[in-house]
Amino acid sequence: MLSLLAIPALLAACSNGGSPDAPPASSAPSSSSAGDSSLAVPAPLQTDGLIDNPCSALSDSQLTQIGLLTGGRVTSGPPKSCRWKSSSNELNSISLAPLPQNKGGISDIYAQKAKQAYFEPVKVSDYPGLFAATDDARSDGSCQLWVGVTDQLAVSIITGISSGPNKSDPCPIAKKVGDALVTHLKGAA
Repeated sequence: MLSLLAIPALLAACSNGGSPDAPPASSAPSSSSAGDSSLAVPAPLQTDGLIDNPCSALSDSQLTQIGLLTGGRVTSGPPKSCRWKSSSNELNSISLAPLPQNKGGISDIYAQKAKQAYFEPVKVSDYPGLFAATDDARSDGSCQLWVGVTDQLAVSIITGISSGPNKSDPCPIAKKVGDALVTHLKGAA
C-alpha cells in the first residue's frame, strides 16, 4: 500500500527548495495562464477549511456511498491529509491531501510530467485531473489522482487497496472520490 510518501517527493520537486531542473513554485504558471485549456479550472471551488481539515472534503453520506467509513483520520504534514478506511476491509483506504505548497495548482503537477511513472490527464466532474505518480504501483492497489480545484490549489487522492476486486484497477475508485470531492466543494453534497 502506498502512503503519502509520493506527495512530499513531488512537492520537493515543485517547491523553491526542489531539484535544480524544476521551476520554482512561485514562477509556475497558474492553470488559467498556462495556455492549455485542459488545465483550466471552470470556476474556483470553495476550499475554505479544506487545508486545515482535509477530512471536510467529503460528506458522511458521500463516504458511505463510496464504501468508506466516516470519521477519517487527519495526519499532520505538510501537507495535512485525511485517511478514510474502507467499510468492507480495514486494510483498504483512501488518502486525500490539498497541496497549498504548489501555488500553480495542477499546472505544477503537469510541469513534472517527465518525472512521472504514469501520466494520464482526465476530467473530474469537468475539472482538470491527472492520474500521475513517480512510482507506478497501480497493480498493487495504489493510484494517485490530482484534481485542480482552483488555479492555485490541487488536491491529491491516493488509493491504498490491499485486497478485493479493486486492487488490480484502483484508479476508478480514486476518480469516484475525486468526483465526490468536486460535488461537495460545489456545495451540492
